[in-house]
Amino acid sequence: MHLLLVGLSHRTAPVELRERVDFQARDLQAALRALAGRGSAREAVVVSTCNRAEMYVACEEPEPTREDLLRFLSDYNEVVPADVAPHAYDLSDLEAARHLFRVAAGLDSLVVGEPQILGQVKEAHTAATDARTAGPVLNRLFHASFAVGKRVRTETGLGSGAVSVSYAAVALARKIFGDLGGRNVVVIGAGEMGKLTAIHMKAQEVRNITIVSRTMAHAARTAEAIGGASAAPWTDLDAVLAAGDIVITATGAASPILTKAHIEGVMRPRRNRPLFIIDIAMPRDVEAAAGEIEQVFLYNIDDLQATVRENLARRASEVTRAEAIVAEEVEKFGAWFRSRGAIPTVVALRERFEAIRRAELERLDFKLAALPPEARARVDEITHLIVEKLLLTPTEQLKSLSDADTVGAYAEALTRLFGLDLDDPRKVEPFVRPPRRGPR
Repeated sequence: MHLLLVGLSHRTAPVELRERVDFQARDLQAALRALAGRGSAREAVVVSTCNRAEMYVACEEPEPTREDLLRFLSDYNEVVPADVAPHAYDLSDLEAARHLFRVAAGLDSLVVGEPQILGQVKEAHTAATDARTAGPVLNRLFHASFAVGKRVRTETGLGSGAVSVSYAAVALARKIFGDLGGRNVVVIGAGEMGKLTAIHMKAQEVRNITIVSRTMAHAARTAEAIGGASAAPWTDLDAVLAAGDIVITATGAASPILTKAHIEGVMRPRRNRPLFIIDIAMPRDVEAAAGEIEQVFLYNIDDLQATVRENLARRASEVTRAEAIVAEEVEKFGAWFRSRGAIPTVVALRERFEAIRRAELERLDFKLAALPPEARARVDEITHLIVEKLLLTPTEQLKSLSDADTVGAYAEALTRLFGLDLDDPRKVEPFVRPPRRGPR
C-alpha cells in the first residue's frame, strides 16, 4: 500500500485557478464519493480551502493512480487538463505525510502559523469519515497530523501574535479593553478591510457591530455579509460614535473624515469612557491630533503593520523548532507505515503457529481427556504462551525493519521456511511424526 498526494496550492497556482478547483464549493462529500467510485484508490481524503485543493489517497499502484487523480481534478471541476497540469504537484509515501504534517502545523500556509488550517484539515478528515472513504492508512496519517499541529502550537510560538492588519487591530483592542465581550463596534466604510476586521471582532463576541457608509445600500450589504451586524446612515454617524467603544475607519476619502474637533465633540457626553479608534484607511481617515485627546486611543495602519512585522519576525524564529517536530513525527509515522509491509507475514506466521498448536492439542485430546478442566485450561494457556514467546522476537525484528526491500526479503524467507499461505495462513499440513529408530 502506498500514500499519494496530488494537488495544487497558493505556492503553485494563481487564485483564478484555485477558485475553479474548489471542491468545497461543489459539495465535498459528493467529490469524495465520485473519487472513490473511480476505483484507483483504496482510501481518499480531500483537503479543499481557498489556498489549496489536495487529494490524499492510499493506493496499490502510485503511477496510474497519480494520472487518474490529475484527470479527476480536471474532470470534476470542469477545468481543461492543460490548465491544471503545470500547477499540480504530487508526493508519495513519507513525503506526502511530511507535506500534510507541515500543512497542519501552519508551515505551508500563506501566512506562516495561521491557526485556521488545522481545523480545516480536521474537517476534511471528518468529511471523508462520513463519506466512508477514509480507512486505516489515512486515519492513522490524519490523526498523526492533528498531533503535529497540536504539538507545534503548544511547544513553539509559531502561531502567536497577529500577522494580519485586521487581526492586529483586534489584538490592540484587547490590550485596551481586555475582554471585548459586550463592547460596541462601529465600522466606518463598507469595504473589504473594514469588513474583515469586523468579522474578527465578531469572533470576540462583541455586543454589536454597526456599519456606517455614505451609501446606505453598501452599509446594509456589508452588515448582511458579516451576519448579526446592523447598518446606519451617514447622518447618524455622531450618535453611533457616541455609543461605540471601538471604531474602525476604512473609507476611501481623500481627506480626514474625523477631525480632532469632531472627536472632542463626540467625547464630551461620554464622561471619560475610552474610545479606541483603528484607522486602517490610506490616506488616513482620522486627524493624527485626535490621538492627543484624553481617553482616545488612536492607531493607524502603520502602527498595525509594525505589529505585524514584529510578529512575523518572531514566528520566523520558531520555524526551525516547528520543522524539527514535523521531522520527529514523520519518523514515528514512517516506522508504523513501513511496518505495514510486514503485517501480512506477521499475521500469517502467528496464525500458522496457532493452527499448529491447536492441531497438536486436538491430536493429543485423548491423552488430555483424563485431566480435570482446570488442568486442561492450564495446558492451553501454557502452550499459547510458548507460541507467543517464540514469535515475539521475530515479530518485533520484522516490524522494525526500515527498508522495504529488506522487509520483502525477510517476509519471503519466512514464507518459504514455514510454508506460509498468505491467502489462508490457517492451512496446516498434517503433522507427521518422524519414524522411531529401533534399539541399537
